[in-house]
Amino acid sequence: MNYSQKITMSALFIALGILFPMAFHMAGGPGLGSLFLPMHIPVFLAGFLAGPTVGITVGIITPILSSFLTGMPPLVPTALMMAVELPIFGLVAGLLYQKYEKSTFVSLVSAMIAGRVVYGLVGAAALPLLGLDAIPVWAPVTTGIVSSWPGILIQLIIIPPIVRAAEHLPVFSTRPSRG
Repeated sequence: MNYSQKITMSALFIALGILFPMAFHMAGGPGLGSLFLPMHIPVFLAGFLAGPTVGITVGIITPILSSFLTGMPPLVPTALMMAVELPIFGLVAGLLYQKYEKSTFVSLVSAMIAGRVVYGLVGAAALPLLGLDAIPVWAPVTTGIVSSWPGILIQLIIIPPIVRAAEHLPVFSTRPSRG
């Protein structure tokens, strides 16, 4: 994938990362976002389909831009914390899948865990620097998973087949199909 294609893919996945949560918020209010995690899906797809660099870019920009454009998620602390967690999703998914040729499922689950662990570490260390209460380091891994299990389940069900199908599109045909 050349540089122009990476920029285009980044823009596409950022736009989807803003539009998906808007659709969920319009359907049932802001609580659906934290339950179904619609912003996560385009970040994972960016990592899988366009690589770890695009995954990182989409993961950093999407929550901040969404906060400025739509007010959701709130910039402090949610969007800032998501701007730490989501790039880890895109990085780990892309690296494990493309560079180390792990399965979509293994890459996805590993990325989910890595992002949540980094979220917890940064939340425990950095939030007090902003004058906010620290979160317990393992809270995003434990209570975060319990409170957002529908979104995690949706990701586990839809992302692998989307990746398989998208890899047959010409824009992604420059790398071997993972079938």
